[in-house]
Amino acid sequence: MAHVHDCWHCGAKDAASLFCRYCNTIQAPTPDYYEFFDLPRRLALDPEDLKNRYYSLSRLLHPDRYTRRSEQERRFSLEASSILNDAYRVLRDPILRAEYVLREEGFPVGDQRNKDVPPELLEEVFELNMALDELRSGDLDVLPQLESWRRRFLEMLAGIDAELEELFRRHDAAEGGQRRRVLEQIRAVLNRRRYISNLVQEVDKQLAARNA
Repeated sequence: MAHVHDCWHCGAKDAASLFCRYCNTIQAPTPDYYEFFDLPRRLALDPEDLKNRYYSLSRLLHPDRYTRRSEQERRFSLEASSILNDAYRVLRDPILRAEYVLREEGFPVGDQRNKDVPPELLEEVFELNMALDELRSGDLDVLPQLESWRRRFLEMLAGIDAELEELFRRHDAAEGGQRRRVLEQIRAVLNRRRYISNLVQEVDKQLAARNA
């Protein structure tokens, strides 16, 4: 939903976020990614709609359109272009989008390797680390085992992504306290996803080093 404020140029009291609805002058851009794109704060977004909004705003905000405008308009154009690119990069990626919403709602989100991981996975990770150590020491017999674990982890990631899609739908349909409870679930799933993704990256790194 567009952020409403006073227009710095014509003084209108209900100017819209990026361009005044009365004089069409560019305004100080909002740093909120959803407000910037004039989107409801949902986790399930239409990628095509988001892309169309991005290209439309790119044309309207391009600094070349403001070379003969006032210094303030040129500054707002540059600021808006920077926010536009960051916002598009984050909102088009479901994982980055969910992390953004979590941060905006006050949930800590960061690198996490040891929390919210099922105990059975921790045991598997221990065995994986043993196999990686054996590979580093030159034992190639563990390669099939590593490839098998890699496939298993990728399948787990696919399952987690499907779980996230369902949680996104539940989040968007919920309100108030129920929405926050869904966000807590999403955060836990994202932590598990990050953990498994790190495992895949580590296996890929060691296999690539082996083949270099």
